[in-house]
Amino acid sequence: MNEKNAFSLLSQEIIEKLSEQNISKPSNVQNEVIPLINEGKNLIFQSETGTGKTYAYLLPLINKLQQDSETQKLRILIVAPTFELASQINTAAKAITNRKTALIIGGAPIKRQLELLKEKPQIITGTTARIIELIRLKKIKLNDLSACIFDECDRMIKKEAYDDTYELKSLLPQNTQIIALSATISPSVKKFFNGIDSLIMPDEDILQKNISHWAIFAERRDKIETLRKFLAAEKCTKALVFTSRADQVENIYSKLSFKKVPCIALHAKAKKQERKAAIDKFRSGKINVMITSDLCARGLDIPNISHVIQMDIPSDDDFFIHRSGRTGRAGKTGINLVIGDEFEMRQYAALEKKLGLIVYPKELYNGKVVAPQVFDEEENN
Repeated sequence: MNEKNAFSLLSQEIIEKLSEQNISKPSNVQNEVIPLINEGKNLIFQSETGTGKTYAYLLPLINKLQQDSETQKLRILIVAPTFELASQINTAAKAITNRKTALIIGGAPIKRQLELLKEKPQIITGTTARIIELIRLKKIKLNDLSACIFDECDRMIKKEAYDDTYELKSLLPQNTQIIALSATISPSVKKFFNGIDSLIMPDEDILQKNISHWAIFAERRDKIETLRKFLAAEKCTKALVFTSRADQVENIYSKLSFKKVPCIALHAKAKKQERKAAIDKFRSGKINVMITSDLCARGLDIPNISHVIQMDIPSDDDFFIHRSGRTGRAGKTGINLVIGDEFEMRQYAALEKKLGLIVYPKELYNGKVVAPQVFDEEENN
């Protein structure tokens, strides 16, 4: 299929919408997935982070939707594990269709969402628990559903989300097209979606080719000050800072703010409006440093992130991959930095070997980021 252009299956209207976003040709995953979804097949697909998975399913589904003369029945339901990802998907859908969409998420006022549903959206994107709640209240009806998408499906069958995901899947009408996707598809995902064909895209080596991996050693007590010095030295255009511990998000934010570093925090305890405001400020460039945790930033797609800075090594390799993949997206390049102590540097070395990365040690010297040998040479002069 790669010798063909899957965009040829799309309407001129959608092609024009893509052109407005400077998208003229499909990515590899879009070339493979668009025809399969267009044929109505159920599908689980895996593709590396940053390869264009969202449009791989949105484009063919919306293309079919726009050929549908019915404009007031729910046709497409998309569920995601986080508010941030659901919001992104909703924004992406609105960018390519004028059909009504609705964002239905937990933690937001249900009254406003009931008003949205009165407008008869044809595309609903949201989090599973709230969608199930509204199905039980008979405010969302699935009778006329054409397709249901489980985005970041590996997260959606984790212990804390499994029951809601299972219930939703069981409520789908028999002929609903089911699509599940993630950057990492485990055997448990295939078991959950038993009987559905899977497509595993070949690695495009984005982690290796598009992202430079750096390491700076720092004792635990010195990490935040090292981060501050790095941000000052590197003058990042847009830096996303990760920490595994949710309580550390506020700690890093407070200490950087005290040192007059403009930054913003994104953490799970914040209200939905606060989280949206934080992302909007970071996306628009009003603030160019955002501190967050893995749970908040999973699936976050913000263009032009120049640096990902990891303040620890996550226990799950998939989290490292998802973190790193926030930069170097859509053919661009980026830097992934780990600021770690001795133990974390050993973990990083193991990941370097396992994932086929090349990690470049760095040091901060005279307000610059340098290779250690440069530091040593200057010391010897």
